[in-house]
Amino acid sequence: MPVVSSAIFTPDKWTCQLSLDNIFAVKAPLEVEIGCGKGRFILSRATLHPQSNFLGIDRMLSRLRKADRKITRAGLQNVRLLRIEASYAFEKLLPPSSVSVLYVFFPDPWPKRRHHARRLFSPTFMNSLDTTLIPGGFIYIATDHIEYSEWICTLFAKDQRFIGVPPFETQEIERTEFETLFLKKGIPIKRSGFMKNKD
Repeated sequence: MPVVSSAIFTPDKWTCQLSLDNIFAVKAPLEVEIGCGKGRFILSRATLHPQSNFLGIDRMLSRLRKADRKITRAGLQNVRLLRIEASYAFEKLLPPSSVSVLYVFFPDPWPKRRHHARRLFSPTFMNSLDTTLIPGGFIYIATDHIEYSEWICTLFAKDQRFIGVPPFETQEIERTEFETLFLKKGIPIKRSGFMKNKD
């Protein structure tokens, strides 16, 4: 595969599963970050773990372009970026048993009760996770919104397809702008980790 000038890609068809072999130069375990923003976390992970491929998903093109500039400047070939709703990507685009690790840091909590249906974590998304994660695949979540953390943990606790595992602790170089700001202000961050059952 030739060197790409941009990490941002557009699928040939938005209604068909992605061919990861056509997206990444080397076949490797896939780690996905939902809400990759300006790319601080995914850039650090991809640099420190060249043996894995990384897919960053975000809805905001301006953020993706900033992440793209950092990634292409670093010459990383194991990172690609996709502008799409995360729920759609997991339901329609990512192949079954293709994701080894999913990171979701500071998702929109939609705190008002009438907006809860817009939250990423839902029974439908749980089904998509079960389909796209490899057996033994991990989900790591961080949020500053305590009620949303409890909501998420309740979803996973009721779902026998997943079990709890120790949360992921970011290194300083990996911390997003949100996390850095929250830590400076002393705002508590709730972290959780889950694994898809291997059976």
